[in-house]
Amino acid sequence: MSLLRIIFGLLPLLACLHSVSGQSFVTITDGRSREVIPCAHVCFEEIGGKKQQYCLSDLDGRVPNHVKNLSKIAVSHIGYETVLDTIKPGQNLTITLQPTVLNMKEVVVTAQYSPEKIDKSIYRVNVINTRQIEQKAATNLTDLLKTQLNMRVSQDGVLGSNLSIQGLSGEHIKFLVDGVPLVGRMNGNIDLNQLNLNNVDHVEVIEGPMSVIYGSNALAGVVNIITKENKVARFSSRAEAYAESAGVVNVAGGLSFNRKKHAAGVDVARNFFGGYSDPDTSRYKTWKPRRQYTADGYYAFQTEKTKLKLAGQLFHELLLSKGQRLQPYYENAFDSHFTTIRAMLRGEWTRQMAGAHSLHTMASWSSYRRIKNTYFKDLVTLTETLTKNTEDQDTTGIGSWLARVTFTRSDKNRAWNYQTGLDMNLEEGSGRRISGDYQQIGEYAAFLSMKYDPWKQLSLQPGLRMIHNTKYRAPLVYSVSARWQSLEQLSLRASFSRGFRSPGLKELYLYFVDINHNIQGNPDLKAERSVNLNMTASWMTDKQKKAFRLEASVFYNKIDQIITLAQANTSLYTYINLEHYKTQGVELKIARQWYPFVQAEAGLSRTGRLNALSDGMVNVEKMRYTTDLTGDVTLKYPKKHLSFSAYYKYSGRMPQLYILENTVSEGYISDYHSMDITLTKGFLMNRLKLSAGIKNLFDNTTIPAVGGGSGGAHGSGGASLPVGWGRTYFLKLSCQFNKYS
Repeated sequence: MSLLRIIFGLLPLLACLHSVSGQSFVTITDGRSREVIPCAHVCFEEIGGKKQQYCLSDLDGRVPNHVKNLSKIAVSHIGYETVLDTIKPGQNLTITLQPTVLNMKEVVVTAQYSPEKIDKSIYRVNVINTRQIEQKAATNLTDLLKTQLNMRVSQDGVLGSNLSIQGLSGEHIKFLVDGVPLVGRMNGNIDLNQLNLNNVDHVEVIEGPMSVIYGSNALAGVVNIITKENKVARFSSRAEAYAESAGVVNVAGGLSFNRKKHAAGVDVARNFFGGYSDPDTSRYKTWKPRRQYTADGYYAFQTEKTKLKLAGQLFHELLLSKGQRLQPYYENAFDSHFTTIRAMLRGEWTRQMAGAHSLHTMASWSSYRRIKNTYFKDLVTLTETLTKNTEDQDTTGIGSWLARVTFTRSDKNRAWNYQTGLDMNLEEGSGRRISGDYQQIGEYAAFLSMKYDPWKQLSLQPGLRMIHNTKYRAPLVYSVSARWQSLEQLSLRASFSRGFRSPGLKELYLYFVDINHNIQGNPDLKAERSVNLNMTASWMTDKQKKAFRLEASVFYNKIDQIITLAQANTSLYTYINLEHYKTQGVELKIARQWYPFVQAEAGLSRTGRLNALSDGMVNVEKMRYTTDLTGDVTLKYPKKHLSFSAYYKYSGRMPQLYILENTVSEGYISDYHSMDITLTKGFLMNRLKLSAGIKNLFDNTTIPAVGGGSGGAHGSGGASLPVGWGRTYFLKLSCQFNKYS
């Protein structure tokens, strides 16, 4: 019934879309991929006349046909052959451009001097674009990253999902939204279920250390979420509805405009999940019910050389943990409500200067609050009363202030370019779960990066970062990256770096104790220092009808005094320093495309982990390996706006070391297979899209986890690990209307 309400709610917008279908258009498409080409240059000239009309194709690759008489039309775009044709009044015309430059890739911004094509970046950047987000029908970052090679997503019914890259997780991954770090980690991790994708343009992932550019928390890599910005359409509106058989119902919508130098937009969404347990026989749910509201907006003012952008985001989540019915009459229960509120305000100013110089300044404020309230609920009258135990009620707050200034020279005609800047980060925490009710950590840094291109085939980029941390003495952090492309098809990348990470506020001062958790911080923790090495070789051929890519990577990470959560006794978990922690491994990817119909990719990774424990414990100097496999295939029929996608992953058995009262034992998390399938059909010139599919095809709920305590730090029993809520079926409906004149 909820889905029907959603569909009927979209009918007015669908009517609006249909109302423009009578207008005639020129549609510009790629002759190889059959996809539309935005921002193509189109010139109309009436035959026998001299008046010319110039315009750009919109995001749908279209321009209106306003000619009054038979006219000539010329269409051009960088990287394509120019096409000349004639057009009549009222005629719908499709013009196909043939590529003249192959390997045209996405443009990336993360850790770049200036926006750069992905194949020219000195770093290995993985871009997950809007099309891939649609093909996966991903609603949050968990859905998007769970099938990525060399990435592991693990889940907790209360704390949510977390990510590991190259065997490193938690505080070692820097999560950014448009370059601003996210705050509010639980057990060191950002909950991926709270990172919704309703207004996301694409996600950029850099595997490997980025400490020189982004400072602490960037030893394993960086995940930068890039939000949408209307840069073309005079007016744009969109609406979206999503329903999944597990009890998920999401709705979202947005409006934006772009007029001369001004642009603005606002997006809102509501997400709901009813909770899940296997078997579902009681009020208590393994996967807790959630209700989320999100809102974000921006305003941008841009001239030829200057851009000012102001943006804000607000996130509100209510997570409900229902308790078991109380004996003897089973008419009452204790329920806990966990409310999470995230807010972020950001301001950016960019100025293009003479000599290919640019100045970029950014300032942001981020806030995170997690509120716990416990109620005594009468299941007959449904009344709720706050419990009188002070330990049942809690509010924890995290605040962060960031100021960043960078000065860059990025001149393609010069061998030497550089980027230098200042970073100022201040983070504070408050609440009863923070020792002393208030703590603060500041980090202030200056960094310098230089890029040297002695030849066209070679790029070298050394960099260093000087850090002052208010809690710990920080070393000089440095890195050297290189890219070599001796052949057009072959490119080699390598990087070596040293990293530093001070313990976070919660690792130092957390006090989190309730019926399911007993985690306490350790103010005696030492800071982490790391050595990191990454190397990648890529071979790519791209022809008119097909393309082939082969990529092989190796990595090595050693972190001294790594901070980990360990079991101090049968009930208490706390943070400790290990002597060192190493990960190393290999990764192999192979991809093949037959334009425009088939795209297939397969991957294999083998990741080893080694724990060297602190004095007084038995050291186990043995590398333990995990093997993962991925396989993706997409079939497209562009003329019918039809596509089919399947995403498979084998998550291999992962060995684990467990520390219990200074005794080391070895266990493992069992292997399992997962697969998602999506079918998408476009209607009304692809303005309306309907997607349907299956998630978790192999019906995974829990997998065996052998070793350690009963249930770990966040649960109360069971030698198993939750990985999903079983096989589900979903339906997604989205529509978008753009007006360009």
